[in-house]
Amino acid sequence: MNIYNRSSLISFYKRHADCKETLEKWYHDVGTKSWIKPADVTRDFNTVRTLKNNRAVFKINGNDYRLIVEINYPKGWVFIKFIGTHAEYDQVDAATVELF
Repeated sequence: MNIYNRSSLISFYKRHADCKETLEKWYHDVGTKSWIKPADVTRDFNTVRTLKNNRAVFKINGNDYRLIVEINYPKGWVFIKFIGTHAEYDQVDAATVELF
């Protein structure tokens, strides 16, 4: 998968250093995948939650942070839409948020 908005991950972990390793691993792991449907995402990440609008919510550092992405399956693109603390995540609509 091609991941867009990597700079948003870097900016986030510069402010939250405890998740740098986890986000870098997530970036690397997703970059090696070829998902064609939501079930592929849940197969590879058993704690992910898939949503409407081809979105997925990943738990980062257990449940400390949340990462929302939108996936264009036919083109193999992943767009980062939100990353934040669990409290910040509670304040957004995961199906429509467009932070980046």
